[in-house]
Amino acid sequence: MTSLQKWALLITCMGVGAVSVPRMVQSHHIQPQRISSTDPGAGQHSHHQKHDHHQKLEISAKQAPPTVDLVVHPDQVKGWNLELQVTNFAFAPTRVNAPSTADEGHAHLYVNGKKVTRLYGNWYYLPELPPGPNTLKVTLNSNGHESLVYRGQPISDTEMIQVAPQP
Repeated sequence: MTSLQKWALLITCMGVGAVSVPRMVQSHHIQPQRISSTDPGAGQHSHHQKHDHHQKLEISAKQAPPTVDLVVHPDQVKGWNLELQVTNFAFAPTRVNAPSTADEGHAHLYVNGKKVTRLYGNWYYLPELPPGPNTLKVTLNSNGHESLVYRGQPISDTEMIQVAPQP
């Protein structure tokens, strides 16, 4: 296997239901930098973050649960294009802070355990990550910011990205 193939290796593990399964992506990007927050509340105890950590919205067993699959596409120039493939869920940016339903809302993106931003659609460009292993996680959240949960498990997906150190 060539070194380019090793760096571009994507091991995909399919999650079952709402259970998050980590995946590993190795990156050939040579100019990684630390990611900065695009959400003014990230890293602080903001109103919506309080909901994220304390409130949950359990999906009824009578309802088809939403699912999310985070797919990482290395950008041709720099960074990564994140794709959120969802089922039984609609992004509703104009209804943020509206009454919650189990089938619409937004996602939260976490990088190495820190909330980076809200996602209001299926695609997001992530320009940079630090060298070494990085964990990307997305969770589905209601309009009222509650974490969507099915059978006690958060509806989320996780990817692992290994960024090569700068030569």
